[in-house]
Amino acid sequence: MKGFSRKLELQIDWSELDAFGHVNNLSIMKYVQAARILCLDAVGLMKSQSEVGVGPILASINCQFRKPLFYPGLVTVYSKVDEIKNTSFRIQYEIYNDKKEIAAEAKDIIVLFDFSRQAKISISGNLRKKLTG
Repeated sequence: MKGFSRKLELQIDWSELDAFGHVNNLSIMKYVQAARILCLDAVGLMKSQSEVGVGPILASINCQFRKPLFYPGLVTVYSKVDEIKNTSFRIQYEIYNDKKEIAAEAKDIIVLFDFSRQAKISISGNLRKKLTG
């Protein structure tokens, strides 16, 4: 979708359905998680966490469900960083069904964290460029 920097397409699995026959809300959160990891990996934060102990932590997540998703089908998750503060940034997601209808919208707040010091740290200029690119 326009303005979004990343796109992730996933096949809906029958195991993701709930008793009402549509994709369970927890499965939608798993789609968001997959898109989050794609985004964090693309800017080097997953590698940084494993190599030097500085990486992302999820501080908050919010999701607004718009339409149910059904099996069989595809789901597409678009993501972008839409806000960067001193020690945190926000990732916005739009989740679409295979008819290109919006099924959900989500937002994460990610904090940059030094795991050895157990403290949040400032986002560098270099990381800011990667997050907005």
